[in-house]
Amino acid sequence: MDTRFLGIADLVETPSVAVVVDVMRAFTVAAWAFAQGAEKIVLAGSLDEALALKAGNPGWVALKDGPPAPGFDTVNSPGLLRSIDLGGRTVVQKTTAGTVGALAVKDAPLVLCASFVVAEATARLLRARGSDSVTFVVTGEDGQADEDLACAQYIARRATESGTDAAGFLRRAAESRAATELAEGVRQGVHPDDVALCLELDRFPFAMVATLEGSLMVLRERAVPAAE
Repeated sequence: MDTRFLGIADLVETPSVAVVVDVMRAFTVAAWAFAQGAEKIVLAGSLDEALALKAGNPGWVALKDGPPAPGFDTVNSPGLLRSIDLGGRTVVQKTTAGTVGALAVKDAPLVLCASFVVAEATARLLRARGSDSVTFVVTGEDGQADEDLACAQYIARRATESGTDAAGFLRRAAESRAATELAEGVRQGVHPDDVALCLELDRFPFAMVATLEGSLMVLRERAVPAAE
């Protein structure tokens, strides 16, 4: 499998398969939203769009990075989201990096959104597809976020080598700038358990696939059968 690891700004053509990685915290939060019962997640391009989507669709739940803000129901924190019942709800998500990365590859035939909590399911889906070429979009820190790169490299390795050990990749993520900032309270809208939750390997058995539905980029969970 030919793999490329690119930042958002480095995307110059539409990939055939894109895996958009945001470990801390967008796509850890998205996985938790599905675990809490969400039907789908609409990835918004701006805060104004997120609020407009919520206003036009009673019952939708909107979340964003940073501190709480008027109009938004919660923030981009897995520790906070895990206590919210989202049964059957649609979530509108707008974050600094993850949602931006997914929208940047919205025209790709296959877009997966990933983090460590869905790493194995994502790798299994790539194996099942037999993809020859996969572009991993490293969303954080202009493509330099080591937690995202570590996760992307781990998924790429798992897609071809089922015996890959995750320990070194998780260690890099735990020592990343993002993990430090979350742990030290540099960022707002944070729960004390956020870093630990972002480092839980394969917490969930599903992958997450984003597709254009009309004008909206919609993320849905995709069950991936375990290898026999």
